[in-house]
Amino acid sequence: QVQLVESGGGLVQPGGSLRLSCAASGIIFSIYDMGWYRQAPGKQRELVAMFTDSGSTNYADSVKGRFTISRDNAKNTVYLQMNSLKPEDTAVYYCYARARSWTGVREYWGEGTLVTVSS
Repeated sequence: QVQLVESGGGLVQPGGSLRLSCAASGIIFSIYDMGWYRQAPGKQRELVAMFTDSGSTNYADSVKGRFTISRDNAKNTVYLQMNSLKPEDTAVYYCYARARSWTGVREYWGEGTLVTVSS
């Protein structure tokens, strides 16, 4: 099994910054895709940023130029640097990974970390 543990959420004022981290642990043979989704109250979960197996990095249009995803492959960790935060960025942010463990290839989700952008 693979566990994803997020950290770094919290309350920030509009225009501020936060950095989220997600560490994958467990029996991991390969990580194919890894990144972040978010779900705002009353809305569907949406992609924020993702490293894909094809080598691309995808961002939601709403965060391009403000958010940056990065990773430390040695630590199986991804980060999301969020700058110029807006109230509409308020959501629970979920880490996602598609990985191969001893049970085969599966999708995994973290429990989520709340980001609140408010003055």
